[in-house]
Amino acid sequence: MKIDGIKTTKLNIFKTKNGSVLHGIRSTDSHYSEFGEVYFSIINHNAINAWKKHQRMTLNLLVPSGEVRFNFIDSRKNSPTYMNRMAITLSKENYVGITVPPNIIFGFKGLSEKENIVTNIASIIHENEECLNIDINKYEFI
Repeated sequence: MKIDGIKTTKLNIFKTKNGSVLHGIRSTDSHYSEFGEVYFSIINHNAINAWKKHQRMTLNLLVPSGEVRFNFIDSRKNSPTYMNRMAITLSKENYVGITVPPNIIFGFKGLSEKENIVTNIASIIHENEECLNIDINKYEFI
């Protein structure tokens, strides 16, 4: 199921003789809004980090290493997809970026036994007051 405003963008991986270069985001990309900061989350195998809701931040999520399953829930009351759910798995084999507008509830699970890295290119600097933490048992992780 889709959620209005969540965009996925196929990203390029450039092979070199010594490894690979993974594309992230350009300021000219249509889904780019503004830059606040970049942070990296490492999630262990089978661990679930859920649920969060950013009230002002737009997320641009990438998984440059490992495999991570994301769950999203549309909590915007005026949205045409209110309370719809969406799940997507990212890895080097499915190397896409996910742009997530504010007020979408989300969580993620590490699937690889190796290191799972989630990169967020955030539109604003993280502020504790704008990020709501929701009890992990409130929603089922699918």
